[in-house]
Amino acid sequence: MSNKRSHSFHIIDPSPWPILVSITLFNLLMGFILWVNKYVIASDIIVSSLILLIIVVTCWFEDIVSEATYEGKHSEPVQQGLKLGMILFIVSEIMFFFGFFWAYFHFALSPSIEIGCFWPPFGIQVFNCLHVPLYNTFVLLLSGVSVTWCHHNIVSNKSDLDVNWEGLIWTIVLAIHFTYYQVVEYTEAGFNISDSVYGSIFFMATGFHGFHVILGTCFCLVCFFRLREGYFGIRHHLGLEFAIWYWHFVDVVWLFLYVCVYWWTSTSVAIK
Repeated sequence: MSNKRSHSFHIIDPSPWPILVSITLFNLLMGFILWVNKYVIASDIIVSSLILLIIVVTCWFEDIVSEATYEGKHSEPVQQGLKLGMILFIVSEIMFFFGFFWAYFHFALSPSIEIGCFWPPFGIQVFNCLHVPLYNTFVLLLSGVSVTWCHHNIVSNKSDLDVNWEGLIWTIVLAIHFTYYQVVEYTEAGFNISDSVYGSIFFMATGFHGFHVILGTCFCLVCFFRLREGYFGIRHHLGLEFAIWYWHFVDVVWLFLYVCVYWWTSTSVAIK
């Protein structure tokens, strides 16, 4: 029997990385639960799980890069399947944030008697939408422009690597800048996650968005190193394209968060 492949699809070899990522993520979640309940061992579990997660994900990424770049297993049908998978992943993320917006407007449009029939509840000092939130909005929008600039340079077949790098470098710098000021905003907040349903929704929605910004920053950082090594070209830059899709998704989610959670709430308080 011939071992010659009679199709253009990639049959993935057995890999230990998916199950190892699942185990480390489970340990990370358990560490977080223990930390919430103030167990001393929680910090050790969280740190060790994060270190293992970084190592495992790095090894997994190396295998994927090897399959795509050196082994040539990402044929055109495989790339189309990967694009469809990324689209479905982003759609699932949209549904994830849709749940937060649903909860927010459920209480905002018809405040219940438990919160005094008032939104935001009494005692909640909301953020001024024209201060740090507006600044962070401009920062994220600029990062979207810079990452699109990088993609334009690649598809235009520009051979100057310094020009191609600049877009990704600016995106990473702006993303770190955004994350820093988001942390500053949290430290200066006049309420916390346990201060009524508003505090819970605010910190869950913006916190998960911040987590996605950190993930997107990691994706862009990986793409930067791959771009520096010459892995991307005019016809083969799928990893960078996925990172750009993800980053634009993060931008759009923040725009909705700014308009709904910051601007609309801030103007409602000013009117009342």
